[in-house]
Amino acid sequence: MFFDEFEGDEYGDDRLVKSTKGEYDAEENALRPKTLDAYVGQSKVKENLTVYMNAAKARGEALEHVLLYGAPGLGKTTLAHIIANEMGGQLRLTSAPAIERGGDLAAILTNLNEGDVLFIDEIHRLNHSVEEILYSAMEDYALDIIVGKGPSARNIRFSLKKFTLIGATTRAGMIANPLRDRFGIVCRLEMYTPEELEEIVARSAKTLNISIEKEASREISKRSRGTPRIANRLLKRVRDFATVKGNACVTLEDARYALSRMEIDELGLDETDRNILRAMVEKFDGRPVGLDTLAATVNEDAGTIEDVYEPYLLQLGFIARTPRGRMILRGGYEHLGYRITEEQKKQISLFDKDEN
Repeated sequence: MFFDEFEGDEYGDDRLVKSTKGEYDAEENALRPKTLDAYVGQSKVKENLTVYMNAAKARGEALEHVLLYGAPGLGKTTLAHIIANEMGGQLRLTSAPAIERGGDLAAILTNLNEGDVLFIDEIHRLNHSVEEILYSAMEDYALDIIVGKGPSARNIRFSLKKFTLIGATTRAGMIANPLRDRFGIVCRLEMYTPEELEEIVARSAKTLNISIEKEASREISKRSRGTPRIANRLLKRVRDFATVKGNACVTLEDARYALSRMEIDELGLDETDRNILRAMVEKFDGRPVGLDTLAATVNEDAGTIEDVYEPYLLQLGFIARTPRGRMILRGGYEHLGYRITEEQKKQISLFDKDEN
């Protein structure tokens, strides 16, 4: 089963600063750059992919299989579109949870033409039996099918046209070693700088015919958690507020007003992020707390906290994962305006000792 865009949100999260795809992404395809030159950020990945693609085209071969990993919303699907466009093949998109049986994968692979690109999102969630079929397809461009059962069972091999598999994942460590080893090109996508996001916001505004001041673009980029998808989503919501106010051009005042109404602070934290930090201080007095206990306290799913909220808080240095549980650090106290007590200072110093 193919999807023009995998819209699944594993956590059912409706936050504006989420980085998974959701209801606000109807215009996302229009915002995607079509070439590497137009793609902002990820300079090392772009430089290397340019070399790999030019070399493959010079040899008249399909590009080797590519694994893209990094946080949600950093441009993995966009890069897949660009690779297919640059290599002159058709892009087929699906997701690992949608490939339930080996027959589903066989149907997809046998419909690929020479030089096509197959993009599998969240590839770490592939069914084990499906994954084993993929091994020979990636390595030998062949499909091995077992026909019959027992002593009469026999293996039939179908040849496949040479294609490029692009796997995308937010959890590279969960991919089985045999599968990971079959990717010839592995690229890690990094979080974006505010300057790169500002350029993306300006480009998206132009594509969507939004008139916006440079200062407003900068304000949106600072609160976008280093993620282009969030930057584009916030741009569209800020546009809505400016439109209702009757402003033809989005100003810095419009941006700040809209973002404050959406409860997104100057670092991109929303109310749920702040609730997690507050609970660590007010309920547990800065002591390490288990993930399940923290989840129950803030009325959130433990998996959602671990995969959606924690990465950005960890990146900011506001919390830490310790052997004894999650713990708030000095930056978290300061951001919320809490005074650190002597007991809390001791907890932080214990963490520093554990790290050493």
